[in-house]
Amino acid sequence: MAWVGAAILAVGSFTGCGSREAEAAAESGKQEEGASGSLKGNISMSGSTSMEKLANSLAESFMLKYPGVTVKPEFTGSSAGIEAVAAGNVDIGNSSRELKDSEKEAGAVENIVAIDGIAVVLDPANTVTDLSKDQLIGIYKGEIRNWSEIGGNEMPIVVIGREAGSGTRDAFEEILGIKDACAYASELDSTGTVMAKVASVPGAIGYVSLDVVDDTVITAALDGVEAEPDNIKAGSYFLSRPFVMATRGEIAEQSELVQEFFRYLETEEGKAVISGAGLIVPD
Repeated sequence: MAWVGAAILAVGSFTGCGSREAEAAAESGKQEEGASGSLKGNISMSGSTSMEKLANSLAESFMLKYPGVTVKPEFTGSSAGIEAVAAGNVDIGNSSRELKDSEKEAGAVENIVAIDGIAVVLDPANTVTDLSKDQLIGIYKGEIRNWSEIGGNEMPIVVIGREAGSGTRDAFEEILGIKDACAYASELDSTGTVMAKVASVPGAIGYVSLDVVDDTVITAALDGVEAEPDNIKAGSYFLSRPFVMATRGEIAEQSELVQEFFRYLETEEGKAVISGAGLIVPD
């Protein structure tokens, strides 16, 4: 298909109109054929902050493979990313949740590229290491207010969550069936700020993408199941969600450059990048 794209550009160069169209295509991220025969152009993407590690890793790996390509990820939140791609303002909209019917009706197409676990994180001094689904629901609805109620120390529970429009928040609340019913003490605008808040506030609890968890927090088991990739893939860990790279229309309708990016995700090299980010490659 790369040779077909080059031929089309070559034919277009014989007319002024064709030349202008070729220049516009290059500026908008469509493929050009460079002197070395490699891809050239720009790919723009925006959306989920939870997908920052994955998006940056894929961008770096793809640009290393194709030095003439620039991939520009921005992290504006899932809803904003889907809105941007549906409006034609970016090539790819990153979402850490499934697309809503209204977003699909607006032209966004759901392309699942990875499966992520949502980790429930606790401050590092917490003595609670396992939560049942009912306990987690009770904590986030404000029905359980002190860690001593569920076997922990006498300590008020500080409920941390993400801001409205966050894909992680949407997925977390929908899986637990507590949409718009949470009693948050703080609603933060990025995965990193949730991690920092939970790590530094005694009694805090939050939720983040599994791939960003580090030793500054405790990761709670849920119903006795650890938040690990094998458990997520097996379906025994109940807090999991898709990572979506949405496009405006089907992948086959995108520029050759964007199509090549999605083809790259299906190669062994692309799958290794996904796995290296702590995520599960979908079947």
